[in-house]
Amino acid sequence: QVQLVESGGGLVQTGGSLRLSCAASGSISGIRTMGWYRQAPGKQRELIAVVISEGTTNYAGSVKGRFTISRDNAKNAVYLQMNNLESADTAVYYCNLNDLGGLRTTWGQGTQVTVSS
Repeated sequence: QVQLVESGGGLVQTGGSLRLSCAASGSISGIRTMGWYRQAPGKQRELIAVVISEGTTNYAGSVKGRFTISRDNAKNAVYLQMNNLESADTAVYYCNLNDLGGLRTTWGQGTQVTVSS
């Protein structure tokens, strides 16, 4: 089994920054992607950033230029640096790992990010 533990959420003012971390543990093999999703109240969960196994990154348009995803392969960890935060960024942020060549998806427990104006 694989476990994902997220940290780094919290309350920040508009324009501020936060850095989310996600550490994966367990019998991990053949990582295809690691990424971050978020879910705001009353909305569907959405993909905001992903790093593919070879290092390519993709971002949702709403966060491009403000958020940066990075990965530490040695630690099986993924990070999300969030700058210039807006109230629309308020959501629960979930880490996601897709491994075993795409056959398994694991979710973290979620971490709350609240941006106050």
